[in-house]
Amino acid sequence: MTAPLPASAFDTASQTTPPKHDALDLTGYGKKAQIVLNNMVYTLTITRAGKLILTK
Repeated sequence: MTAPLPASAFDTASQTTPPKHDALDLTGYGKKAQIVLNNMVYTLTITRAGKLILTK
């Protein structure tokens, strides 16, 4: 799995603009992608209405 992010990764004062990711790239042009944060797996879903849902 992935190592936890350092606290500096969450320091918004040093970041001018957050990184931008295309949801379709994350899902491989499908409807779902799995995202891991601190060894927890979350599911990103693109709905039929084109909205995003992030669930644990």
